[in-house]
Amino acid sequence: MGTLDFSRLSAFVVDDNEYIRSTVENLLRQFRFGRIASASNGEGAIEHLKVAGKLGQANVPDIIISDLVMAPINGLLFLRWARSAKESPNRMIPFIMLSGAADIAYVNSARDLGATEFLGKPFSAASVYKHILQVIERPRQFVTTTKYFGPDRRRREEKDWKATERRVKDEKDVTIVYSVDKVVKPKKPSDVWYFRLPNTLKEKAGGANITGPAELPTELLAEAEKQLQRAALDFSTWALEYLAKLSELCTQALNEKAVRTPHFQNINLLALELRGQGGTFGYPLISTFGKMLYDSTLEGCPEDDNAVEIVKAHIDAMRAVLRDKISGDGGKVGRELTASLMHAVESRRQPAAS
Repeated sequence: MGTLDFSRLSAFVVDDNEYIRSTVENLLRQFRFGRIASASNGEGAIEHLKVAGKLGQANVPDIIISDLVMAPINGLLFLRWARSAKESPNRMIPFIMLSGAADIAYVNSARDLGATEFLGKPFSAASVYKHILQVIERPRQFVTTTKYFGPDRRRREEKDWKATERRVKDEKDVTIVYSVDKVVKPKKPSDVWYFRLPNTLKEKAGGANITGPAELPTELLAEAEKQLQRAALDFSTWALEYLAKLSELCTQALNEKAVRTPHFQNINLLALELRGQGGTFGYPLISTFGKMLYDSTLEGCPEDDNAVEIVKAHIDAMRAVLRDKISGDGGKVGRELTASLMHAVESRRQPAAS
């Protein structure tokens, strides 16, 4: 195996959570990326790429790593712009979607809009590197039809599809394009184009002469994991701030019974953040309880007083995890805390006695 050198590569990190954005940037520094830029939401990201394109292709990032749930422009809308807008400086830029919302609907939406990879939270240094390596070593050809433009959504080798082939077009019926200059939509619904371009990203990373899979030097990956562990030292402070925001939203919901929906929507977004981050920083129970809260506050959920009390029960459980520094699954204490939370949730869901 050979090793890749990322010092000539540039990355663009987009996340509305400053703590996570900084964590990902620091990981990329450990991987020795040459240039790293960032934006706090999709709106800022679009403006950054517009400016970069005007300054010349040397200023356009090689890889984008973007969060999905952001405002006012989320990761999906940003991805759509990057793949379809005339102002996009590189419509084929590798795009890694990063999100705690790794549910199948979100994954499919990202795939159908042209995401190159989907990296779920919680993440590790190794999983971030693995997705970057996938982008560099195994770039997928781009496919364009009247309804889709993006990486080929197939991941497996062609031989693995032969038994379950569903495509109506053979390769002999497809137009093969070897130049990026012809990135336009076909005019007829029956037309399919494959873009097969040189792997300039691997060449830029010094992998042109590497045969077989490349790897990151072991010492760099080990140092990146240590960097993630150091970031975990600040996780409790960040998480407690989010729990305080959740408590404030509960108070507002109880005081404003006629307009609770916006409060539950914000509770759901905070739960998504906690769901995604806990396991990354050594608190998988925070991810577990965050997911439970996320699932129970999805659109259409109950918004009565009992629903608010269920949110409070989740807050109490997560505060206990942070207070007692319950790492891993927590063993017996973790199981008892989980059982207690589930009991509190079920008791609040029981219909009130008449």
